[in-house]
Amino acid sequence: MPDSLTDRTFLQGLRFLRNCDEKLAFVLDEHGPPPMWSREPGFPTMVHIILEQQVSLASARAAFTHLIETVTPLTPTGFLALDDVTLKEVGFSRQKAAYCRQLSGAILNGEINFKELHNMDDSTARSELMKLKGVGSWTADIYLLMALKRPDIWPNGDLALAVAVQDLKILSSRPAPEKLHEISLQWSPWRAVAARILWHYYLNRAAQHQKRLPDIH
Repeated sequence: MPDSLTDRTFLQGLRFLRNCDEKLAFVLDEHGPPPMWSREPGFPTMVHIILEQQVSLASARAAFTHLIETVTPLTPTGFLALDDVTLKEVGFSRQKAAYCRQLSGAILNGEINFKELHNMDDSTARSELMKLKGVGSWTADIYLLMALKRPDIWPNGDLALAVAVQDLKILSSRPAPEKLHEISLQWSPWRAVAARILWHYYLNRAAQHQKRLPDIH
């Protein structure tokens, strides 16, 4: 298995998943291949992912955009210079502001080095990230999947993935994290590619639904 996804290995993963799951093959036929969504490794991306915890991607993106307009470049030192009022205006809750301040301090104190994560296996890198206050399994997995582009990461508990799997597999209820994990095992060792296919499906279905809604003036 590759250490991280590239254009070539991403295609390899798509071929594997097309052959092993007819539902994912349907998504690829219906909507085409998903983008290989990725983000730059490092502090700004981790802040962005923390902002995405339990809110819509759109609201998190708006807050992150406001943040990088407020402090450029976005560094741990620059973040720590922002006061509570500024962070609230940007869109941080008190809790997320605390998480990102603690993250900033951990980087400046040498408690975590994002560059070193590249040399760790998935389990070790996840454990290192989860030592940070406010970084649970979903946050750590999204970082591994998006920033490090690890091929077999499955962000268990991701709501969009649960909704997509329920719809695509025609399940009577939204799968709990344990059930979602069990379903994902059939897609190993390319679960991060399967996640991108399912997000692609979710976003396309949401867009189609929006087009069917009547205009209200």
